[in-house]
Amino acid sequence: MVNFKKIMKDIAKYSVRAVYILESYIIPSNDKVILFESSSGRNYAGSPRYIYEEMINQGLDDEYKCVWSLSNTDIEIPGKAIKVKRSFFKYLFYTLRSGVWVLDSRHLYYLRKNKNTRYIQTWHGTPFKKLGLDMDVLDMSGNTDLERYREDFKRNTREWQYLLSQNEYSSEIFRKAFDFKGEMLEIGYPRNDILFEKNNESDIAEIKEKLNIPKDRKVILYAPTWRDNQYTKEGEYKFASAMDFDAFYENFKDEFTLIVKFHYLVKDKSIDWSKYDDFIIECDEEWDIQELYLISDIMITDYSSVMFDYAILKRPMIYFTYDIDDYTKNVRSFYFDIFEEAPGPKVETNEELIGLLKNFDINSYNDEFGEKYRKFNEKYNQFDDGTASKKVVELIKGN
Repeated sequence: MVNFKKIMKDIAKYSVRAVYILESYIIPSNDKVILFESSSGRNYAGSPRYIYEEMINQGLDDEYKCVWSLSNTDIEIPGKAIKVKRSFFKYLFYTLRSGVWVLDSRHLYYLRKNKNTRYIQTWHGTPFKKLGLDMDVLDMSGNTDLERYREDFKRNTREWQYLLSQNEYSSEIFRKAFDFKGEMLEIGYPRNDILFEKNNESDIAEIKEKLNIPKDRKVILYAPTWRDNQYTKEGEYKFASAMDFDAFYENFKDEFTLIVKFHYLVKDKSIDWSKYDDFIIECDEEWDIQELYLISDIMITDYSSVMFDYAILKRPMIYFTYDIDDYTKNVRSFYFDIFEEAPGPKVETNEELIGLLKNFDINSYNDEFGEKYRKFNEKYNQFDDGTASKKVVELIKGN
C-alpha cells in the first residue's frame, strides 16, 4: 500500500534542503551572529552554554546576535538570545548567516557552512571509550556499517577550524580519531569553569535550592554512559543499568539522595521513579550535569567521561562495571586500562556497591586513592583552570 503521507513528507523535506543549498550560495555570513548548540540541540548546557554566559557577563549579547539551536524552544535561556527550532527554516537560515558556530557535538550532515564562518567545536569530554575513526566495532542504533560511519565522521570534522582540549592526551587522540587538521585550543573546557567558580558552600546551597534537592541528606550522583546497542529508535537510547534501585532505597533512603543523570542520548520513561519518594531524583538531558557535580558528595559512574570533569572537585568516585566484559567485546573498546589509573574502586555487583557505601570512610578512600587522584588530575585536567570561557570569547571577538 502506497504511503502518500510519507511521500509528501519526503518531498517537502528534500525541497527545503534544495532551497537551502541554493541559499548557501547567496546568504553571506555575519561575524556579529553566533550560532550555539549543545548535545545536538537537546539542551542548554555544556561548554556552549558557559561560553554564551561569559558573553552575557561581558555585555556582548548587545553587540552580537546570539542564536541557540534547540529541539525544544520552551527551554529558558538567559540574556537576549534568539531561540530557533533545530532543522526548521529559521535554524537553517542562521546556519548560513552566522559568522561563528559554537557546537559541542557533530553537526547535522546536510548543513553547509559559509566559507568565512569560523567553527569552534568544543567537544564534550576526554576520550576513554574509542571514538570516531578509532572505533573497531559499531552497533549504534542498529547501524553496523563501520566504514560508512568513519567516512561520515571525517566529512563532519573536516569543517572544524578549532577544537578544544583539556589535556595533551586528548589532543593526540582527537587529531587521529577525528582526522582533525585545524587548530587545537588546549585551554580546558568552558563547562568546567563553574567547578572552579562555584565550589563553595554558598553557591552549592543556591544550586540545591534552585533544583529542589533536599539539604538534610548527602547526595550520590549516578551518571552512567549510554549503551550503543540498547535503543528504542535511531538516536534514542534506553536507560541501561543493573543497579538495584529497590535495594538502594531500602538501605540509604534516610542517609542519601540519589540523583540519576541520564546521558543526553537516553530517552526512557519506562521506570516508575515515584515509588522512591524523593530519595531518587531523575535527571534527563535538560539538567546541566556541571551543577549536579557541584552538589554531589560521591559519584557512581562506569565508562563515562564524566570521571574526568568530576575529578576537578577531588571528590570520591566509584566505578560500577557490571557489564564490562560484554561492553568491551560488543559495544566499545577503551584507549587505556581505566582500573590502572582510575582514582576510585571498581565493583561489579550490587552487593559490592551497597557494602562499599555502607562502610565508606573518606580517610580510607584518600589513603588508598589519594596519589592516584593527584596523578589522574595532573594528566587529564591539565589545562582546566577556570578561564576557558573567557579565552573562547576572546577568540570570537578576534583577539
